[in-house]
Amino acid sequence: MKTPIGKKIVLITFLLGTVLVLISIIAVSAGSSGVHFWETLSILAGKSGPDSATATILYQIRLPRVILAAFVGGSLALGGLVFQALLRNPLAEPYILGISGGSAIGAILAMLLGLSYFPGVTIFSFTGSLLVLAFVTTLAGTTLGNTMLGKDSLLLGGVMMNAFCAAVIMFLISMTRSFQVQHILYWLMGDLATMQTGQLSILFLVLPCFVVIFVLARPMNLLLLGRETAAAMGINVKNIVLLLLIITSLMVSIIVSLSGLIGFVGLVIPHIFRLLLGPDHRLLVPSCLLGGASYLIFCDLLARVLPSSGELPVGIITALIGAPLFIVLLLRNRA
Repeated sequence: MKTPIGKKIVLITFLLGTVLVLISIIAVSAGSSGVHFWETLSILAGKSGPDSATATILYQIRLPRVILAAFVGGSLALGGLVFQALLRNPLAEPYILGISGGSAIGAILAMLLGLSYFPGVTIFSFTGSLLVLAFVTTLAGTTLGNTMLGKDSLLLGGVMMNAFCAAVIMFLISMTRSFQVQHILYWLMGDLATMQTGQLSILFLVLPCFVVIFVLARPMNLLLLGRETAAAMGINVKNIVLLLLIITSLMVSIIVSLSGLIGFVGLVIPHIFRLLLGPDHRLLVPSCLLGGASYLIFCDLLARVLPSSGELPVGIITALIGAPLFIVLLLRNRA
């Protein structure tokens, strides 16, 4: 007897939520100050004074970074899942389609103009992502509302646009004053170290995006069957696709404005959970959200603890893990 879908969602959410909480506590505990796991639990439970040096490190430095990693990982994995469903292409994700690159150009321009993270950098980042998305879909011979076609031209256009965005970014960096170059370069490789407690409120802007994508999980299932079939089953294809594209672009642009460019999360995580759970997006949406969050927290933990001095940009770790893992997944699918 099959388990009802509601029970499956609750069970998977509980299991992955438990993993997320555990890895978050481990990540908050790890560092040069040597705070132990149980000591971290005690501080987070309020049993240690908030004015202690250890509590200050946890609450002001490590916890905001872990929260940012969770939001970034979950958003990128969810973004990859949505684009793969809409384009019916397993290689689709915001980074490969150039949307992250467009967001980065907008964010860098806002930084150079001296604008604040919100609303300045976020608005510029969102505008850049929408411009790239509109250009790529137009180049592929489609419109924003009809982009669910899985056309190879969309993917090729995205790769081309990604290369163009990289060239524009390098041009902007070459024209930048020297003291800003290192910050921008680290940000482009995926930098979570600059997160401050005052910026946490920006992250909550993506929560409505999570809700909308979860509500539209069933329509995404129908979109996989084809445009005509989905329309015959009562789905307003054009409006659903347009809404998903705009919501996902907004979500990614907010994340990119805070974390920089981080690749492979949106490519690998949806593939893993699709292999484990099947194609039902009602299961995949919460799984990718929680699994992507845990994955990036783990990658950021490695970026902090592996170097003997200093730390690595987390984008390097995700590429070192994600690229070989994706090759393994491709070989398994061929077999």
